[in-house]
Amino acid sequence: MLSIFLISTIILMISILVMFLASILSKKTIIDREKSSPFECGFDPKSSSRLPFSLRFFLITIIFLIFDVEIALILPIILILKFSNMIMWTITSIIFILILLLGLYHEWNQGMLNWSN
Repeated sequence: MLSIFLISTIILMISILVMFLASILSKKTIIDREKSSPFECGFDPKSSSRLPFSLRFFLITIIFLIFDVEIALILPIILILKFSNMIMWTITSIIFILILLLGLYHEWNQGMLNWSN
């Protein structure tokens, strides 16, 4: 019982010593105004927050997310080709690609893919 208490105490002391050394060594001595200010995607955080924001950044993000999800859904379809029923796999793949093409056509009709003014 005494050895367990002794080992626990030693481990606790080592842990406290390591945490103390880490907190002392991690302190910055030079405080830079530019490095401590938040970075807001290229915008000056000290200026007015009501500046107009270009919607192209937002549209690029949304289109990236859509294509990212498409890739995440298409890759497993290719991988399960060997293990699934061929007719069911073909029907599912055609329906999925048809939905993606209809969405692309809708975006094209709405003018979301026109980047120039």
